[in-house]
Formats: sequence, structure tokens, C-alpha cells
Amino acid sequence: MKKYQLKFLTILIIAIQMGCGNSQQNSDNNSKIDSTSNQASSKKSGLIKQKITPCLWVDKDAKAVVNYYLSIFKEGKLKEYHQYKNPPQEKGQEGQDSFETAVMEIGDIEFSILAAGPYFKFNESVSFVINCKDQAEVDYYWNALTKNGGEEGSCGWCKDKYGLSWQVVPVEYFDLINSEDPKVREKAMKNTFKQKKLILSELK
Repeated sequence: MKKYQLKFLTILIIAIQMGCGNSQQNSDNNSKIDSTSNQASSKKSGLIKQKITPCLWVDKDAKAVVNYYLSIFKEGKLKEYHQYKNPPQEKGQEGQDSFETAVMEIGDIEFSILAAGPYFKFNESVSFVINCKDQAEVDYYWNALTKNGGEEGSCGWCKDKYGLSWQVVPVEYFDLINSEDPKVREKAMKNTFKQKKLILSELK
């Protein structure tokens, strides 16, 4: 247990530093990271623009994870990628020689990806809401997230192939469930519990 805790702490500290020390940057970028100037250069280049950045822990292959989400969120982009060597004491049967971090931007939000082994899994206690302009957009994101290993839930909830939970919601839905007309509210809420993907026409 102590070894596991040490491994987690080591990974967390290095990941937070995001490029300091003796880490190795993406092979596509052969320049080494300067530990004394990395933080300043990151701010200067605009990599860190949010006060709070969601961090997603996955098993492996941060680039594959990013590519998956970029295939769904078409306006997104990969902003940063790093590979780190684990300390010698952390290598072993249950570990791996290295782990990866990446920063992607989807939906105008930056997400950090930490690919550091099969120690933690996503669950429904954390989810991301996609505010969709119309039913066509709801259909697109729902279908994209639930195919190839994703999973449909109920009331507009679904999981992608990594097990991350999403709420795919047409923005008009909030007007319905918060309407001043009790009949409108009741119909929308009642029909919500009958649906998996939200069908706006059936909620009105």
C-alpha cells in the first residue's frame, strides 16, 4: 500500500510540474525543457489560460485519448504533450517505465490528460454537460460518444469509450424544466425520465 501511495504521489508531483526537471518532451519536439523558464514560457505562450483545469486520469496513451476527443469535438486541438520517466524505485511488475501528460482544448475548455496506469476509473460522480443548440447537435454528440465502446444511460446521460460521463442536453431543455407554466415543467420532467437520449419534441 505504501508503495502504491508513493507511486501516486510521485506521478502527481511530476504531473503538476508539467515539464520541469529532467522530463522528456514530445519526440516531435526535440528541444529539452528548461526547468527554470518553463513556467514563465508556458504563461507567455498562453498555454495556461484557465484558473481551474479539469484533469482526466487514463490508463495509457495520452495522444490516443486526445485524438479520440478531437475526432468528436471538431474545433479542438492538442496544445501540449510530454512523456516522463518514472523514478527507478517506481518501476516494477505493477508499474511502467514512463507516463504521459497532454493538454487539449475542446469546447473552449482546456483539459489535462494524465496517462499513468490503470489505478483509477471514471464514475458518474463527475460528468460534463454539452449544451447543444438543437436536436441535430444532440444527435451528433450522443451518437459519437456512445459508439465504439460507449454506453447509453438515461435522462440524457451517456458514457464514452473511456467511461467518462457526459450529459448531452439541448439548451431549450432548461427553459422547459424551469418554465413558469407548471404544465410545461411537469411534462418536460416526466418525459425526461422516459428517455435515454433527450428528444426535444417529446419534452415540449
